[in-house]
Amino acid sequence: MDLFLGKVLVKNNRDRDELDTEREIIMKLQNRITMLFFGSGDCERCQDFTPTLKDFYKRLMDSFYMERASQLVLIYVSLDTSEDQQDKLLKKLPKWCLFLHHNDPYKKELGLRFEVQEIPTVVVLRPDCSVLLPNAVSEICELGIDCFRRWQEAAEVIDNNFEMNVEFDDKKMRSLTDPIRKLKYKVEKKKKKRWFLGGWGGHDDDGDEEEQNGDVYDKGDFKGPWE
Repeated sequence: MDLFLGKVLVKNNRDRDELDTEREIIMKLQNRITMLFFGSGDCERCQDFTPTLKDFYKRLMDSFYMERASQLVLIYVSLDTSEDQQDKLLKKLPKWCLFLHHNDPYKKELGLRFEVQEIPTVVVLRPDCSVLLPNAVSEICELGIDCFRRWQEAAEVIDNNFEMNVEFDDKKMRSLTDPIRKLKYKVEKKKKKRWFLGGWGGHDDDGDEEEQNGDVYDKGDFKGPWE
């Protein structure tokens, strides 16, 4: 969540409410998987992909489909050259998503940090902001919401859909068994690494984390749509 501390995130609603305090950012991003959607309103492929992304996010966040919203956040990071162009794609994105202001220079830093070389790109991050998947576009298109369960297990996110917040009055009789407070997905290290290497084309998760801890902006010959 510290990836956006000190930054301003904007809600994609009519009032364009801003999240600009540390408390607001933490409350919005903690214990959640974050999707960074890099795209542009002037990109035909982005326009084609956006309805699929919207449906994916809606099915995981809308109470019509889920009893409780999933631990997921969508942030649009645009490569748009104008605010009108940015709004063109924002109108097609869910109202629950967030975005950075059009003139925010932090967008370019994010593009360089995560080595975005094409659009559309959806970078999936764990709650600690380490990379879970460098580009989930094809996985979202092919698997739909089923891929979120994989992300959730790999990121070891506590699923609030299984969390029962039950308070008992001292004067009332307690149940014979204590209520389940939290159910946390636990993935054995070897099993997770074996699935990660097989399911995501041989990317080494440990290597990604080490790269994140280093100088993420010194990419040498790396070039993408941000340069």
